[in-house]
Parts: sequence; C-alpha cells; structure tokens
Amino acid sequence: MTAHTVSPLFVGRVDELAVLTDALARARAGSASTVFVGGEAGVGKTRLVREFAGRAGDARVLVGGCLELGTDGLPFAPFTAVLRTLARDLGHDGVAALVPGGATRGLARLLPEFGEPEKEGAEARARLFEQVLGLLEGLAEARPTVLVVEDAHWADRSTRDLLSFLVRYQRADARLLTLVTYRTDELHRTHPLRPLLAELGRIDWVTRFELRRLSRREVLRQAGGILGGPPAPGAMDLIYTRSEGNPLFVEALLSGGGSEALPDSLRDLLLASVERLPEETQELLRVASAGGARIEHAMLAVVAGVDDTELSRVLRPAVAGNVLVVDGDGYAFRHALIREAVHDDLLPGERTRLHTRFAEALEDNPGLLPAPRGAIELAHHWHAAHDALWALISAWHAAAAARKAAAYDEQLRMLDRVLELWERVPDAAERIGADHVDVLRQAVTVAHLAGEFERGLALAKAALREIDTGTDPIRAARLLRQRGLVGYDLGRAGSIDDLRAAAALVPAEPPTSLRAQVLENLARLLCAPDDWAEKEALAEEAMGVARRVGDAGTEAQALVTLAWARCRHSRIESQAPAFARAREIAARAGSYNALMRAAISESDALEGAGRHEEAAGVARGGVADAEAYGVARTSGAFLSINLAEPLVSLGRWDEALEVVEHALELVPPPPHRASLEGFATDIALARGDLDRAGALFRSAGAVIARGVFRDQTVLPHVRREIELLAARGRSDEGPALIERVLTERDLTAGPRYAWPVLVASVRLAGPLLPELQAVAGKLTVDGDLQRAHSLAFAVETARASGAPDREACEAAVAAWAALRQPYAEARALLRAAEAAVAAGERDEAARCLSRAAGLAGHLGAAPLAAEIGSLAKRARLPLAAGPAPEGTGLGLTAREHEVLRLVASGRSNREIAGELFISVKTASVHVSNILAKLGVSSRGEAAATAHRLRLFDR
Repeated sequence: MTAHTVSPLFVGRVDELAVLTDALARARAGSASTVFVGGEAGVGKTRLVREFAGRAGDARVLVGGCLELGTDGLPFAPFTAVLRTLARDLGHDGVAALVPGGATRGLARLLPEFGEPEKEGAEARARLFEQVLGLLEGLAEARPTVLVVEDAHWADRSTRDLLSFLVRYQRADARLLTLVTYRTDELHRTHPLRPLLAELGRIDWVTRFELRRLSRREVLRQAGGILGGPPAPGAMDLIYTRSEGNPLFVEALLSGGGSEALPDSLRDLLLASVERLPEETQELLRVASAGGARIEHAMLAVVAGVDDTELSRVLRPAVAGNVLVVDGDGYAFRHALIREAVHDDLLPGERTRLHTRFAEALEDNPGLLPAPRGAIELAHHWHAAHDALWALISAWHAAAAARKAAAYDEQLRMLDRVLELWERVPDAAERIGADHVDVLRQAVTVAHLAGEFERGLALAKAALREIDTGTDPIRAARLLRQRGLVGYDLGRAGSIDDLRAAAALVPAEPPTSLRAQVLENLARLLCAPDDWAEKEALAEEAMGVARRVGDAGTEAQALVTLAWARCRHSRIESQAPAFARAREIAARAGSYNALMRAAISESDALEGAGRHEEAAGVARGGVADAEAYGVARTSGAFLSINLAEPLVSLGRWDEALEVVEHALELVPPPPHRASLEGFATDIALARGDLDRAGALFRSAGAVIARGVFRDQTVLPHVRREIELLAARGRSDEGPALIERVLTERDLTAGPRYAWPVLVASVRLAGPLLPELQAVAGKLTVDGDLQRAHSLAFAVETARASGAPDREACEAAVAAWAALRQPYAEARALLRAAEAAVAAGERDEAARCLSRAAGLAGHLGAAPLAAEIGSLAKRARLPLAAGPAPEGTGLGLTAREHEVLRLVASGRSNREIAGELFISVKTASVHVSNILAKLGVSSRGEAAATAHRLRLFDR
C-alpha cells in the first residue's frame, strides 16, 4: 500500500521555480512582470504554483481559476474569485480605498455585494477593466502582489480580454507579478488562447515556458515519496514506461499498490483512485462531476438531497484519498482530468438526470450562486440536459445577467443559443416575452459593443428581412439606426442611407428619444459640404426633441454636433460657449460619451483654426478625463490623436511621439491606430528615417484599405504617400499618383485636408501643375491655417514655374511664424532665401537661411537641414547660429525643460508620467538625461540647480 497519494517531496522543477522566483524578485524591486506556464494535463502546473506561493514570503498571493462548464466558460471567473478573497480579507471599505476615486460600483459587475452596477454601455466594460487594474496596482503599492490565473485554456473571451488588459497596461514600476497557467494539449490550432499567447509573448516583461515531464530519476524520487520508500526496480520500469514522466499518471499508477494489475486505459487509470472509495462516496462524486471542476458545499448538498453533516461524512473519504480537495466553501477535483473521467463514465440517462437536478436546484434556490455565475450555470445545465424549452429560457436570462457584468461576448453567445433553439420551442416568444426580431435586435447591439461588427451587420440584415416597415416602422427604424452605426464604425458605405431611412420612419409627434437619437446620429455623420445646412437643421431638431423628452445625454450630443457644424475657422471663438454648455449638460446627465465627444470636437475645431496650443490644452484635458472615466482605450485614443496633431504642428515632435507611443500601447481601434501612426510617419519623414516612415505608412494603409473613411483620414495618408515618393527620389511615379488622387477624390469638399495635399503635390506634378492650380482656385480659405497653406501653394507653384514670388514667400514666412509652426516656417524661409538669392539680396538670403537652419536643427529635420546647407554652399552664404529655443540653455531639450520644471516642483516619476501622458519608463529616461546634462547626481540637486538659475520664475 502507498504511504501517500501525493508525494510530499517537491520533485524537479528547479529551473522553473527559479524563473518564478526571479520574476517575483523583479516585482519586489519595482518592475512588473508576467509569466505564462504551459504544460499538458497532469504535468504539475498547480503543484508548481502552490510550491512557489508557499515561498513567496511577505508577498500577497491572489488565486483565481477559470471554470469550465461544457462549452461555456464563466465570465471573469478568476477575477471574481480574487475580488471575493479581497472583500473577505480587507472589507468593502478596504477595497474601495484601493480603487482610483474610491468608487466601486464598477466592481459590482463582478461581485453584487459592491452595490448596483453603473449604467450599461460601451464605457462600462472599460471602466471595469480600469478599476480592476487600479485595485491590483493599489495592492502592489502596499506590498508585492502575485496574481495567479489558473487554467487559462478555459477562459472565456471576457476573461481573456481583461487578462490581456492587465498584462499590457500595468504600470512598469508596479510590484506586481501575474502568473498564468494553461494546458498545452488543449490548444488546438484554432483555440482562442493561442493568438493571445503569441501576442502577449512579444511584450518585454512577459516570460513564457512549458513545464516538461519528469525524468526517470525524478519519477523515482516521486514514487519514493508516495510509497514511503524506494519502489521495486521492475515495478519502477513499468511505471516510468506507462506514465512517460507525467506526475499525475505516476500517482494514479502507484495508488493501487505494486501488486495490482495496471489499468489498460487512461480513463481507467484516472478512475482507479475513485473506484477504491466507498460506493456512496463514488455516487456523490458522480453527482459533483456534473457541477464542474469546482462546486459549493451548499449546492452539492441540495442536489444530492442530503444534509450538511451527511454530506461531510460521505465526502470525507474522497478528501482523504486526495480525489477531492477543499476549496474555500466548496470542493474541487484534485485534477480536472479526474472530473472529466468521472463525468464521461456517466451513462447518457444519468448525465441528463444530473444536469436536470442541478438546474432545478438553481431555480429553487436562486441565492446558491452569485450573478452572473448562477444564471450562466443554469443555462449550461438545462442545455446539457437537452431540455430545449428551459435551455432557451435560461439562456435568455443568462444573457441579461452577462450584460450587467459587461460580459458582452458571453451575452452574445447566450443570445446566439436562444436563436439556435428558437425553432425547437413553438411558443418561444411567449416564453421569454420577446419575439425573434427583438432577440436579433438585442444581439446586434451586443455584437456592436463586443466589436463583432461583421456579425452585427449580418444580424441586423436578418432582422430587417423579418420586418414589414409599413406595419412596424418603429422597430424597423431602430434596426436601421443600429445597422447604420455599425456600418459607419466598420467604414462601410450606406450607413447614412440607413439613418435617413430610420429618420423617415420615426414620427415627429409625439416626440421620442428614438427620434432625437436618430436625428443626432444622422447629423453627426453628414459631413459633405452640400449637406452642411441639413446637418445644422437636424442637430437643432434633435436638440429640441431631446430637451422635450428629458434625454439630456442626446441633447448634449446634439449640441456638440451643432457647435462643431457652426464652427468657422476664421471665427472659432464664437462656438466656445456652445461647447461649454454641452459639457455642462453632459456632466449633469453623467454622459461620458457626450463629455468625451465635446473635447474631441472642440480640440479638432481649434486645431483646424491654427490655435495649436489651445487645441493641445483641450485634448490633454480630455485624455485625462478619459482615463478617469475608464475609457482611455476608445475616447482617450481619439483624443490622443487630437493631442498629437497640434504637438506636431508646434514642432514638439518628441512630445508628440510620446503621446503616440502611449496611445498605441493601449491597443486602440484600427482607425485610431492608423491616424496615430500617420503622425509618427510625418515625423519620421521630416527627420529622414525613411525605413520607419515606410513601415508606419504601410501599417496605416492596411487599415485604410479595409474601409471607407472620411477626408480627415484618407487625405493625410495620400499626402504622406506623395512625400514618401519625393523623399525616395521616385519623382517619375508622382504624376500617375496625383492623377489618381484628382480623379478619385473631390478635393474641394475638404479644404482643411486638401491644401496640404496640393502643396505636397506641386513638386511631383510635372504636366499636371495646371490641374492642381485649377483645383486650388476652387478651394475656400477659412482661417489662418488654410491661408498659410494657400500661401505655401502659391510659393511652390511659382517656384515650379521658374519665377519665385518674393512677396508670397515673405507672406508665407510671416503666416507660419504667427501660427508657431517651426517646420513649415523653416521651409518657407528656405523658399524666401532662394528668392532672395535670385534677386541678388545676399544679406536677406543669409538671414533667412540662418533662421531656417536653427529651426531645422532644433527639430532634427535632417533632410531640410541638408537642403538649407546645400543652398548656403552653392550661394556661398554664411550660416549664423540662430537663437537657442527656450529650455536649451543648459543643453536640455524643450521636453526635458518641461520635465525639469515638474521635478523642481517635487513630482515623482509616476506623477510626471501622469501629467504629461507618457509612460513611467519614459519619464525616468528624461530625468536620467537631465541629471547627466546638469552634472548632478540626484533629483534634489537638479531641483536646486533649477531654482538657483531661476529657470521657472515666469
């Protein structure tokens, strides 16, 4: 007989344990890391984690596992378990103290004990993710923290998304180690965990290794620990051969004693330890196997029909025999393979009866499991019991529970199940209180929230085929609105047509929120010049209807649309009160979307007017609000675009690149990524890094090619393509590209983005120059920025014609200088110098070139600096050193000057990163550079130097 069922010796795994120990040491030192541990079933992943946790010292170890119910995972299961542990250990007030802002209503989506969840919507999921991350980082500030997520191969999509979020966006200096285990033998070619592992594996702070099987010597040590002494040599040969070094199989083979015959199959091997238990215990294990890998004591008692005392008595042999382990207030099979073997050994009739008993127990005792777990488990059991009626009803209720938890993917899966079962339940509509179209419409909404845009379009089309717009215009309007919005986000044509059709179907009287929403959506999407009057009228009507029905969120959205539509770059300040009013209404209504959109629209309008500093200020405030509201990845990414653009204009390129890098780390939606990469392309082009510019251009182009986008996305991309050709000396390809642009795009529709395209095109236009001039003659000039571009176009066309225009050059220089755009000013100065040289005015030419050289040098614009130097050399003109930009008197860049100001005010690296919207690592690099340039060894000395030199007196 064996002395133990599990070896008391921890055998092998020295290298693997060292990897985990090193990762925890890095976390203790303030360097967050993640380790993924893979391995086949039974190879010892859980044992490794437990041994490591036992050696973690003062670190807090939080463990949560993914649960498997047939084909259904439970949304956020490991994080719910972790939160329940923290609520028990710290209390609700203690948890609230660790969450940013102290608001825990978002966590109510994981644990109902935290109150009523905030209202649902696209931002609910983002806020939940931000709060979980903030909670973990708060814990890590108090003491090193280890988050363990076991059995990630069973993770549902919501769990995978949250895990990915935590790994990507944890603070670099957080004392946090994330440890994830998964079964490698479960990862078939299309398994959803496989791409996530590949993607996260490329991150610097992520380590991934696979747990190997034990060697013969290690199996011998394991067997000795189980038997209490060395096994017989002949038996050991057979055990090692049959187990192939899998620790679980070694335990199973030894558990019957050396004299027993070895089982003929893996199933028999796993069931051997079960079959030696008393029959009444085996019966209870068969019941428990239908409940999943883990089951609560109270649940098992209800399903088995026994009281607590009797249940404990009957299960004690299973715990003593190490078939079950006590897990909190419930039990778990020691290994999932044992549960699977027990469940697979059930007869079909037994399986159906057991799942029916579980379902009935959950319905009769709704408090046995928390939401949404209870609802989703109920749906699983009715489905496994092959009861179509109750499977459909419970899936409908489970979808509602998943919605409250912001588990949109699981909600969509439950709605798909309702649709699949619909034909098998004749009175399905009466049973759930919704007809087939209602289910389809809800599925469209959820698919949109889950980012399943193609699926959303397909569902909307299916629903519209079932509706007679004549007899059911309101539902048709709702579906058309949904399809239009999904199609717009996907960049598909026809979205405006859908919204027009929806508006035509919703009557003006009596006023409804639906009409206000449809009119506002349509107004927002209308952007062609011919539609401008209609855009304003629709926005005004939407605002009035929303006000009448008390829909403050839609009223704020409509006011933003109206303010943006009425903005003229030449009189931008006239709409400032409207934007302020929209923010006020949105704040009162708690409409985060409207607040974010107000910041997006106002910063965009200011940038279009050339008010770059003001645009950056509004966008920067919006980014901060987005992070506070928990929508940094969506609205925050869009606002990062609106922050990067004015920074590029102002020549603060390093700062712009930091904003772009930080936003891209948040994995924004593809259209946002394309725009962000576009600004990085502009800077790489200006600095002469053509390889990087080309790679970024191709990446953005891959996104743009897959959709239909507006001028603000497409025309800057076209301009970059033209500039890349010019930079690579492929001028001969220019005319064909320009002809295609003139044929395919109506440049007169968007002057703000068309002017830069025309300016860039002149250099490569050749015989097409008259056509460019004809287009320019049709473009309007609204505001100082467009005026500067029109002057630049006049300068370039005069130069291309061989007759430099001195007055146009001087006007362009003045225009760009007034806008504080140093790169454009330097280019204009180069053209002014060329004109001065042609006129024989050498002193003026030298002055212009010296100023241009100073600006280009500060920006690091090497190609432009080379052009300036070449002209000076050809014309034999001296280049005087220009005035150093502010902040560079000590050799500091403008960005380092800004960081030094914050250091001098006593800010930490984390606080600097938060204020400047950069990573903590980037802030640390800036501080290190500042210390080196100032010749000091500490932040305190740097601050003292800044105060002594009175750098920040202003």
